[in-house]
Amino acid sequence: MQSIQKKLLTWYDKTKRDLPWRETDDPYHIWVSEIMLQQTQVKTVLPYYTRWVNTFPTVEKLASAQEQKVLKLWEGLGYYSRARNLRKAAGIVVKEMGGRIPNTVEGLLDLPGVGRYTAGAIASIAFGLKAPVLDGNVKRVVSRLFRLNENGTTAASEKHLWQAVENLLPARRVGDFNQSLMELGATVCTPKSPACLECPLRTSCKAALEGDVERFPPTRRRVQVKKIEVSAAVILKNGKTYIQQRMKGGLMGGLWEFPGGKREIGETPEECLKREIREELGVGATRLKKIMTVKHSYTRFRVILHVFRCCLNKGRLRPTGCKQWKWVSPSRLSAYPFPAANVKILEYLVNGARNKIIGKTKLKPKP
Repeated sequence: MQSIQKKLLTWYDKTKRDLPWRETDDPYHIWVSEIMLQQTQVKTVLPYYTRWVNTFPTVEKLASAQEQKVLKLWEGLGYYSRARNLRKAAGIVVKEMGGRIPNTVEGLLDLPGVGRYTAGAIASIAFGLKAPVLDGNVKRVVSRLFRLNENGTTAASEKHLWQAVENLLPARRVGDFNQSLMELGATVCTPKSPACLECPLRTSCKAALEGDVERFPPTRRRVQVKKIEVSAAVILKNGKTYIQQRMKGGLMGGLWEFPGGKREIGETPEECLKREIREELGVGATRLKKIMTVKHSYTRFRVILHVFRCCLNKGRLRPTGCKQWKWVSPSRLSAYPFPAANVKILEYLVNGARNKIIGKTKLKPKP
């Protein structure tokens, strides 16, 4: 084990990527980075992390921030519950812990949004505690290193992998060692075509020595991505557009959206939108004009969004199923957090306003 530890730490010291959260010992900044890195690639996280620590440099600043500002800063990063839990946990740290982030795994696990992996990462990196980490990269490295037929899809398999990682931990520099395992999995011991000749552990890796690295970890059963078709409406009045806020607790809760909903079997996109508008707003929709189709992929489903410009019949709006609703000028839309699939709609409206065609009878669709 000592040989593996030494080889990996030596390699890490020479080749580690220059990442901003590796240049600080601030537990709060390390915590933010670990939450952002959950199921998200480093290259995606980098600009979000920089903006976040510039806007909320301390846990106190985050705790006092409005949720909408937090969600707006997180916009496009996905898994929005991470942002809401981070803000909620910051409030607990400030109000109940005097602003001091827990320095034990047990204490960290009590915070909303912090699981065993995140607690281990913060504890080892920020506080130097001997705590293991186990993410997708580490699972792959350990499975190959010890030729374990485990992928973590069952409780028993997960337990086996956690124990294997814990047995690997050195007495010193645990935080660096944990990061070296993750770094190795991200840059060398990749899922496909791993660079075994560049690996510092190639003479210790049982799978490499047996020549069957790509057999480990065993393939997970592929989850079929579900396709969802949705219709959404751009409704304009006096140069402003109607938007509504999603209810908290649901998917993407707290974000803003354009009215509409999921297409039912047998419906055309137009029929879907008319039904949804009547159900959501209490009035009918007329003069539908298709302006774009947006395709966006999430982890477990793929959205095809049919976007129409439409008018509303006369009558008082009675929005249901939303927390609040507003008429907003295109220039103010950027202040509201929207799901990523709405970005092209926002661009369309902002460009329309800039070209002074919002509010006219016809609004040309984007080419």
